[in-house]
Amino acid sequence: MKISHTVYVIVFIVTLNFFGIHSDGKMKSDKAQKIKLPPCRACKAFVESFNRGVERTAKFKFEGGDTAWEEKNLGSYSNSEVRFVEIQEKLCSEVVEGKDQCYQLLEQYDEALEIWWFKKQKAEPDLAKHLCIDNFEVCCPEFHYGSNCTPCNGFPDNICNKNGKCKGSGTRKGNGKCFCDNGYTGDYCDICADGFYNSYKDDKKILCTPCHKSCDGKCTKSGPEGCQKCKDGYLENKDRGCADVNECLMGKAPCTSTQFCVNTEGSYRCLDCHQSCLGCAGDGPDECINCAPGYTKKEKLCVNVEEEEKKSYISTIRYVTYLGLCVCTYIILQKNVTIAAIVGLCVAIYITLSEYVANYLLAHRNADLKDQLTQQLNKAFGGS
Repeated sequence: MKISHTVYVIVFIVTLNFFGIHSDGKMKSDKAQKIKLPPCRACKAFVESFNRGVERTAKFKFEGGDTAWEEKNLGSYSNSEVRFVEIQEKLCSEVVEGKDQCYQLLEQYDEALEIWWFKKQKAEPDLAKHLCIDNFEVCCPEFHYGSNCTPCNGFPDNICNKNGKCKGSGTRKGNGKCFCDNGYTGDYCDICADGFYNSYKDDKKILCTPCHKSCDGKCTKSGPEGCQKCKDGYLENKDRGCADVNECLMGKAPCTSTQFCVNTEGSYRCLDCHQSCLGCAGDGPDECINCAPGYTKKEKLCVNVEEEEKKSYISTIRYVTYLGLCVCTYIILQKNVTIAAIVGLCVAIYITLSEYVANYLLAHRNADLKDQLTQQLNKAFGGS
């Protein structure tokens, strides 16, 4: 059986994509492992890798089979040289970012790591503190910063009034200044930023809450009444504060002649009129101010002239057909009442079904039109 040329092409393209994807993934992996991390972060990544090795070997034991003899003659596996070597064998292997740097640190930290494992592990169980802070001095304790590990402002339990972070915290870098959370400002994050107001304050805490959406900048309390200045789309009201402006009722129409205006909070939207309208007050063919070319008014609706002519023609033919059937029934009635009754019944059923189908199709056409309008409104206002 011969394989077509198209199949060969597809196989070739799939193969190229497969190797392209894997090649791209390998390039990203190689790039990630060559990244050089800041000293403190690199040391912590090294310690995390070692701690994962400790977890991995937690249930290991000597492989001799006689646990009691091994414990008696070789000592406990938990702090043995065998376990230390097994941890080192896979150290840094699972690191993604800065893998090359991690292997370099293994050479640099090897002696200090070995001393900690065999001599200081029980007295100093925190390896990160032993290596990164005390021995190699690339990190600081939490909420300390800089070369001398200076305490952050508000240390220990009120750093930046609990409304921000200390720059350089935990590293030998940074200046210790407060990087404030959203809504706070000041050297110590103890002032409410523009767009927020002071909703609570005591000796130890300040709580800043967002102003009402109608406020432009500062406010003094919640709601539109607290605004010091109103945003565009709002007007200052003596009793209600910043009140929404209904742009749709302003003197100059904000939308084009083929659109209608819908007011929104602080703004407005322009939506397209129905295709049958030339100017409208809302959605649907019943809201037209004037009818578009090719449409005419009929019972307050703008309807398609051509479709109306077709419907009128079809209706005329239908009613003529009904009349013809009735005449035939009458003629038959003169000759045979029984047959005439049967024919009359069939004619009545035919007329009833015809009218039902016609009305059903018309109702579904109007329903489809309503769905289209609903979709347009949902799309305009971000609905689903």
